[in-house]
Amino acid sequence: MAQEHGKAGQPSVSIGFAGNPNCGKTTLFNAYTGANLKVANWPGVTVEKKEGRFRLHNHEYRLVDLPGAYSLTSYTMEEQVTRQYILSDEVDVIIDVADASALERNLYLTLQLIELGKPVILALNMMDIVEKRGMEIDTHRLPEMLGIPVIPVSARRKTGLDILMHAAAHHHGQGEEAMPLIHHHGGAEGPARTSATRHKHQHHKEFAMVYSDGIEDKIDQLMERLEKQYPGLQNPRWHAIKLLENDPEITKAFPLEGPAVLDRSYEQDIINEKYDFIKEVIDEVLVNKDKKAAVTDRADEVFTHPVWGLPIFLLIMALVFFLTFTIGDWLKGYFEWGLEVFSGGVLSGLEFLQVAPPLISLLVDGIIAGVGGILTFLPNIVILFLALAFLEDSGYMARVAYVMDGIMGRLGLSGRSFIPMILGFGCTVPAIMASRALENKKDRFKTMLITPFMSCSARLPIYVLFSQLFFGGYAMLAAYSMYVLGLVVAVLVALLIHLFDRKSEEEKALSGGSALLIELPEYKAPSAHTIFIYVWEKVKDYLTKAGTTIFVASIFMWFLLNFGPQGYSQDMSQTFGSQLGQFIVPFFAPIGLGFWQIVVALIAGISAKEVVVSSCAVLFSVSNVTSPAGMEALSGVLASIGFGPLNAYALMTFSLLYVPCAATLATIKRESGSWGWTLFSAAFQIMTAWVATFIVYNVGALFL
Repeated sequence: MAQEHGKAGQPSVSIGFAGNPNCGKTTLFNAYTGANLKVANWPGVTVEKKEGRFRLHNHEYRLVDLPGAYSLTSYTMEEQVTRQYILSDEVDVIIDVADASALERNLYLTLQLIELGKPVILALNMMDIVEKRGMEIDTHRLPEMLGIPVIPVSARRKTGLDILMHAAAHHHGQGEEAMPLIHHHGGAEGPARTSATRHKHQHHKEFAMVYSDGIEDKIDQLMERLEKQYPGLQNPRWHAIKLLENDPEITKAFPLEGPAVLDRSYEQDIINEKYDFIKEVIDEVLVNKDKKAAVTDRADEVFTHPVWGLPIFLLIMALVFFLTFTIGDWLKGYFEWGLEVFSGGVLSGLEFLQVAPPLISLLVDGIIAGVGGILTFLPNIVILFLALAFLEDSGYMARVAYVMDGIMGRLGLSGRSFIPMILGFGCTVPAIMASRALENKKDRFKTMLITPFMSCSARLPIYVLFSQLFFGGYAMLAAYSMYVLGLVVAVLVALLIHLFDRKSEEEKALSGGSALLIELPEYKAPSAHTIFIYVWEKVKDYLTKAGTTIFVASIFMWFLLNFGPQGYSQDMSQTFGSQLGQFIVPFFAPIGLGFWQIVVALIAGISAKEVVVSSCAVLFSVSNVTSPAGMEALSGVLASIGFGPLNAYALMTFSLLYVPCAATLATIKRESGSWGWTLFSAAFQIMTAWVATFIVYNVGALFL
């Protein structure tokens, strides 16, 4: 096993954090690493990898947050990554984070981790929920039955953290034999305890999970064959179990010669016997498990109601955008004032220094107006991400996928497809990446096609600016309608694909369909630390984008609008930007966007959707466009070219639905592995946006 060394020469303990989704694993990981972590992708795959380091009591720890998984069966990419990393020499200790309030469900992964033969420590998280339910877990009996250390912790309250790391350092380098096993089975072997053992050795003294005699016989035979054919193989028992399960990866890597031992797949038998043992463990260690009804069950009667579940979700999202507008706009006023003071100071200073007018225009009208205008929307973005982080960490977002399962099923998709769509409210890039959790390839591609219709946070500045400009007291309602419209368009597109692809859907139904299997975690008070980490990462991304993509786009737009065939020109109608926009205007005229300035802003928005706002500031020569004076100036300029409320709503609609940003297109290419699909997706988004905006504009014209 490879050893790393810390700064003081002490060996660095490499720890892998494993666990079911929603068990609090990432919260615990964040409690150790804080914001001091790096995020990348695992080599060869697009599954996110989080890694952090910290020191405690002269030990240096390297922590890796493994993808959430319910098992190590290698059906999904996340399960494959988790298993391959644990089997590698890179990990010294596995910390299995289990939701103590759902111990029975979490122990299946625990047993699989123990069988891998690496040192495992069980971290019982969410013990406060166990106590609130009036239950108790016998933390003395549980390690006797599993043969591994069991440490109660609370990731949210940050209790038990030092003890957990001390256990990891102490058990570093020890496997299943680290602790004695005490099963109290009276000499009988495995789940079939009615007869005496027929084995040469006592399995219960060696292994936590012992199977029935028939399976143990086969495991022993396979182990002998493996040890003979593959000398030096680590953990032949685990490999033998995988061969019995007909695991594709192990079967291909370790084919056995000689008489056939594997007459069939024993995967279901092994699963059933694992759950039999888990039931035995729960009966012995969990006290008063039926004493108190869970608050979660009562809340789910409302939040997952087949009729009221969806309206409640829409009301919750409406509340989110009410807070985004009211609190966000109040804070935005201070940002606008600061930008106005800064912009005026820079302008005065440059004029005092007699800097050339083109350079003054580049700095003030291009860079400061473009980047600064975007930064003023930061309060709205922060409020939105705070709300989404609160809903996700509380356990509510998983319920939305469950509620949507029936609707998505009628569209030929599972409720799991709605999870990327929900993530799309924050950012489309991780939303597209989340589609990899879908087992069916066609489901993944369809989900990637419709997810960009969800209104990401980058579009929020467009809604805020134009809804406040043209809809006054109804601004919040106009902006919120964009989120509903995006959801409706996504559903309609999925329905059309479903209707045109009946044959494929029938084949999928015959093969078992795409039923939703998702854990509904306990409702809990969100962790302030976890929310802070989540919001900070998003804000950092937003600021990074403002400092790079939007900065470059603002400079590019300034050059496009200040230079033409004759060189530098203060007459914008003679510039390259004007010529490009006027060339494409006929395409946009039928949808109420036949203004070359708007066309150029939309083209620039392909780099990042926020650029539409900064481009408008440059295109219409309005400094500090989000301030009251700036908005009044922009409103007057737009009115002079015939751009009214209906045009504004058409612009918001088109911005919602047209081709996603460059980062999203790159992610679609990476996830699909096809430039053809990526280009088709972009063309499809533009076509859909044009048709939807055409309907909105022309129907609206009948009433206005």
